[in-house]
Amino acid sequence: MELMNIGFGSLIATGRVLAILDPDSAPIKRVVQEARDRGMLIDASYGRKTKSVLLMDTDHVILSAMTPDVLGARWKGIHEEEEEP
Repeated sequence: MELMNIGFGSLIATGRVLAILDPDSAPIKRVVQEARDRGMLIDASYGRKTKSVLLMDTDHVILSAMTPDVLGARWKGIHEEEEEP
């Protein structure tokens, strides 16, 4: 199981990530609020501005202070290493 740093020393299992999203749209804000209400929200932004929302296959929603572009590049880098012989 590969782990990816999502900022401030927080790590997630890359195989569990469904999507990395920008938090500014109304539908994503609703997803975050619903996860908060259900107790499935994990705030890994450490008080910083939330720049990305990660949806996990465990139904958890994770907030990160890193941009989706940075997290996507990290995720892609990890998975490209797996494909190399």
